Formats: sequence, structure tokens, C-alpha cells
Amino acid sequence: MARIPIALQLYSVREDCGKDLPGTLKAVADMGYEGVEFAGYHDRSAEELRQMCDDLKLSIVGTHTRIDTLLGDELEATAAYNKILGHNYLIVPVLGDEYRATPQAWRETAATFSEIAAKAQAVDARVGYHNHRIEFEALEGEIPWDIFCGGTDDSVITQLDVGHCMRGGGDPVAALHKYPGRAQLVHVKEYDPEDETTVVGEGVVPWEKVFEACESVGGTEWYIVEHERYAAPPLECVDACLKNLKKIRSE
Repeated sequence: MARIPIALQLYSVREDCGKDLPGTLKAVADMGYEGVEFAGYHDRSAEELRQMCDDLKLSIVGTHTRIDTLLGDELEATAAYNKILGHNYLIVPVLGDEYRATPQAWRETAATFSEIAAKAQAVDARVGYHNHRIEFEALEGEIPWDIFCGGTDDSVITQLDVGHCMRGGGDPVAALHKYPGRAQLVHVKEYDPEDETTVVGEGVVPWEKVFEACESVGGTEWYIVEHERYAAPPLECVDACLKNLKKIRSE
């Protein structure tokens, strides 16, 4: 299998970051994560965040950012901030109802993302969207993920969240094959129909098949662990996720 590095979405340890960002980043690096994806900047400048991560040899692989930070004049400032961080991946993690209430709203949202992506290229940035469960649940007989992915330019990144996909009734392997070359950043989240606190490697996701699809057709550059609900302290959970993921990858 290809050697794809593993990062952590910092939303997984959001409370720890809020209390002690430098200490949390160090803990993440000490676990063996090679990168992080930000979800908020904790009132720090781009230069501060970059220095913290550089000191720990952590790559900053992307940012979750609200769609309003990518619209109009905001796009250039958002791209400039993240260029200092050392990456160009701007991923929208959630949308308001006005963007997703109906199939037609999804079609308009897809057109909006294609427009943003075209403008982003001029400032050396890439734009994408991160799914939740609803994108794989039928809406008036249509699947929102298919409306969005099928209606966007191929330059729009489809950041597949594996756990959310399965919770919505989707097949992550099929989704990766259906939209090849667009999953540069994949969220490694477990799915357990009985327990949302289950860590990576201990649920029912067919990880070997997912990774094979990522590496054969997905165009995947980073696996990004995300864990949102906890049966233990968050840092312990993401440590267990990484250990299990490394074990799966070595088998």
C-alpha cells in the first residue's frame, strides 16, 4: 500500500486546544501524528500557529473554515492566512439549511462551490466540502452527495468523512470510486451502529477496502483522524485511534 501520512483534525481535541494549545499540539505530535487540520485558530496569528507546529515537526494539512470566509473579498484574506500556515486546502465543514434544504438548494450550492474554486485558483488555494450523514440520506428521492459532487467542477475537493458516510447509509468505497481523484483529504472516522464513541479500528468500517480505494482512485494525500464523541478523555481516544490505524495499515 502507498505510504500516506496521518494527521489529526483538531476538532477532536477542541476543549484541550482551548485550554492549552501548545501542550495539546505537543501531545498530538508525541503520539506520532504527522500533521494537523485546524478547525478554528484559537485567537492566534498564522505566524504563531505555524511556528508552534514547525517546532513540533507537525505539518498543517488543511483548515475547516465557514463558507462565508470564502465568499467575496473574504476569500483572498482567508487564503493568505492559510498560505502562511503552509497549505492551500480550505474545507467547508458544514452548511446552513439555505444551502441544503432541497435538491435545488444543493444544485445551487454546487454551482457556488465551483465559482469559489475557480476564484481560489487565482490565489493558489483549493476549496472543498466535508460531508455529514445527511449528504447520504435521500432527499426527495435524490442523494445530496451525488447532487453536490456531480454538480461541482472536478477541482472541488470531496473530503469524504467515512464514518458519517456510513451512518447516513452510504458506501464510502463506492463514493471514492464514483468521484475519483477528488479525495485529497479523507476523514478517518469510525462507524459503529450501536455506539458513537467507538474509536477507529473497533467498529464496522471495512478499512482495508477504504484505504485501497483511497490509494487507487481517490488521489488521497492525507488520512485525517477525527473522533467526536468520547468514552474516555479525548487525547486518550485519539491516541487509541492512531495506534489502531497504524496496526491496520501494517497488516
